Amino acid sequence: MTENKTSKAQIKANRRWEKNNPERAKYIRNRSVARTFVRHWANEEDIEELLEIYKKENPNAGI
Repeated sequence: MTENKTSKAQIKANRRWEKNNPERAKYIRNRSVARTFVRHWANEEDIEELLEIYKKENPNAGI
């Protein structure tokens, strides 16, 4: 059986941080999923659609 590279204490600390910071953890997780999709699976049509959604619906687009 292979062992984790991360110590049990670090795993416990990470879980505690995620529990205490659920919104930030959700943001980081969703950002990671979006980046992975764009890098590995999105085609040009997907990118164009995502940019349109960003420009029309995202309140941060004007910043």
